[in-house]
Amino acid sequence: MALSDIYKKASLVQIPSGYKSGTLYSVVPNTSAGDFIVTGDPQGKATRINKDGLIESVAADVPRLNYDPSNPQDPHLLLEPERTNQFTNSENLANIDFQTNSTVTTDNIIAPNGSLTADKTTQTSGGYLRETVSVSIGTTYSFSVFFKKGDLRYAVVRSLFSQNGVNPANSNNVFDLDNGSVIYTGTDVISASIEAYANDWYRCSFVSLASGASSASFIDFYFSSSSSGTQSSGTAGFGYGWGMQLEAGSYPTSYIPTTIAVTRAADNAQIASGAEDIIGSQNEGTLFIDLEIPYDTTSSDYFQFCISDGATTNDRVLINFRSQKADFQVFSGGSGVGFCDTPVTKNTRLKIAGSYKTNEFILYKNGSLADTIDTTGVIDFTTQMETLRFADFGNGLKFQAKVYQMMFFKEALTQDELQTLTT
Repeated sequence: MALSDIYKKASLVQIPSGYKSGTLYSVVPNTSAGDFIVTGDPQGKATRINKDGLIESVAADVPRLNYDPSNPQDPHLLLEPERTNQFTNSENLANIDFQTNSTVTTDNIIAPNGSLTADKTTQTSGGYLRETVSVSIGTTYSFSVFFKKGDLRYAVVRSLFSQNGVNPANSNNVFDLDNGSVIYTGTDVISASIEAYANDWYRCSFVSLASGASSASFIDFYFSSSSSGTQSSGTAGFGYGWGMQLEAGSYPTSYIPTTIAVTRAADNAQIASGAEDIIGSQNEGTLFIDLEIPYDTTSSDYFQFCISDGATTNDRVLINFRSQKADFQVFSGGSGVGFCDTPVTKNTRLKIAGSYKTNEFILYKNGSLADTIDTTGVIDFTTQMETLRFADFGNGLKFQAKVYQMMFFKEALTQDELQTLTT
């Protein structure tokens, strides 16, 4: 069966496009019954990347339809956790605590948000900028900053709170601003990454654990003509910077502008009730989601996308991300009656579909059968399903992902249909 014919079978199709404050419209059905209630930051502290590739702030509770800056086409729904940017005055490098052999010229060039707020840093030999940060030992932090090449090809960011107190090179991260690549990642840093933005800007980031053996709670950054990971300061020349962000968490989230420390609230999207006609029969259906997850899930931190009867311990069908796997489960009367699972990789496009009926669970991922389980006689829901949530019922965690589309079908699709849908 052609993909277009499979789409016609869906009772709910959510492809992020139309919205207003508090509401994300669904493509199918053509009534408000399929629309999602969306809540975000009540203070309007959230941002997105618009279709022109520029960062822009969104109003309170507006669905964040975010565009990929390196390949802007159709947007995705951005769902992120609560995060605090501890870096105050994020757009002003002149407020950095220490400017060694460096001069900052503020508001010198157009920033990634389209405003004239990015700064130029001019260095003599041995130059660097250093910010004192407050970290808790044993906590994982993500730091990010936007760089643009001047006359120096490389940018270096160093996390002194994660180094071993002996060799500063163990916490250096070197970024190539010519080709947008990470040249070096220190052995005492968990990871480093670089992402292209409009007008030759790059967002450079690292993730690191605050170590009890660290020498100091500082972050250094500077520009260099050398790609060496052992250098401790910059070379003579200049480069551009903007948008500093330090947040507790295992991956960098979207930019949070600050003049003081700012907390952005978690995103949430759900059909809280009234979806009985969309879900149809309690004992048969297919749940499909097309997404990227930006995290490595653990057994305790898991995130669910589910239909349910609205109760926390009763009937529900869910795709659950935990322990670096996607599980497909059905709960009847509060008891799990089985699951299928498949490994997943963060920051990778995943198309996952799970179908269920009274004798079988089937899970497909990216065009291949992941798992199937015979569940003869075990699915017998006691109440009508009426909600659909990007949220977890057990531990209260909001769903975190880039969501490109989702669908629900009132029937259990065949394996051929599941393969086509997820390819």
